[in-house]
Amino acid sequence: MKKDGTWLLSTGHFLNDFYCNFLPILLPIIMPKLGISLTVSGLLVMVLSITSNMMQPVFGYVMDRHNLSRILIPVIPFGAICICSIGLISTKFMLFVIIAFTGLSVSAFHPLGSTLVAKTAPSERQGRSMSYYIAGGNLGYALAPIIVIAFLDRFSMTELPWLMVPGFLFAFICLRSGLTDFSTVAEQAKGKVFHLREVFHNAAILRLNIAMGLRCCTHVSMSTLLPLLLVSHGYSGILSGTLLTLFLVGCTVGGLIGGYLGDRIAHKRIIIVSLALAIFPTVYFYLHPGTEPLSLVALFLTGALLLAPQPSSLVWAQRAMPGSEGMASGMMLGFSFGLGSLGTAITAALGDQIGLTPALLISSLTLPLAAICTIFAPFPQKKE
Repeated sequence: MKKDGTWLLSTGHFLNDFYCNFLPILLPIIMPKLGISLTVSGLLVMVLSITSNMMQPVFGYVMDRHNLSRILIPVIPFGAICICSIGLISTKFMLFVIIAFTGLSVSAFHPLGSTLVAKTAPSERQGRSMSYYIAGGNLGYALAPIIVIAFLDRFSMTELPWLMVPGFLFAFICLRSGLTDFSTVAEQAKGKVFHLREVFHNAAILRLNIAMGLRCCTHVSMSTLLPLLLVSHGYSGILSGTLLTLFLVGCTVGGLIGGYLGDRIAHKRIIIVSLALAIFPTVYFYLHPGTEPLSLVALFLTGALLLAPQPSSLVWAQRAMPGSEGMASGMMLGFSFGLGSLGTAITAALGDQIGLTPALLISSLTLPLAAICTIFAPFPQKKE
């Protein structure tokens, strides 16, 4: 009999993304300690992005062929050990090493967690289960800055290892949960090996990847450049961080609602409508950044509409790639965000030339393009 592991896996996703978002808070502290320049800081962020995002399809590909469900137990403690030891290191080389390993733990958990959600959740609740799983990660990512700042307000960097404790508790619970009894290898994969080159001949998954990559150009640009936009308009760093949290909470709520509606209405319809509507609050906030009530509502709705398509995109991708659910998940949760990071770099460079607000407004034009791309992508009605 199936055991629904959605809530435990959502908790794991919370911790996984919680540890992943330590770096932005810790950078201002470790930069003077290790003599790190802004250029080196940018390289650190790039290394984390590559190992935590772009490697996900690779891990997913391997998990589709080899049962790696047992790494669910050590993967989050491993990431916790890496990032929480950052206050104990004394060289730039070791800093790059632990950041790279932290990212690899993220890349390993994402396709593993979403594959096990798909394995254990009832078929009629796939969208909702994925939305809970995604919401766990979004919430952990949103709360990390607040929790780390509060911790460092009372303790030193050398005491960060205490924050490893939740990761080890999760591992202990997983050990007793029975989730690792489920194989990551799909039945379809036993008779058919999906090769990466097949992505380029799979219209559904290729167009969906493009659409989600375009969506992430706006999403990652907002989450990365929002503090800079607000500071440039005279707001404090603390208030900027608070509004970033509001945006990320909106993402969490939008993911939950999007997954529920995807099951009730249609996954493709939810993606198209969300992407088409998202440009309105996004543009409004870029033109009226600040704390006015309408601006705050627009910021929250921007996050909600940008994340509403993600659970449905996971269900879609896994149906379009039967037997390769792990690789499909890696594309939706990792590769698309990697493309978004590239779009953010372009937006930032454009901002140096024409100003941050015009550059962000231009970046939001990817949303209707993503909606159009989704319209022409065939949706698989059922798993093959």
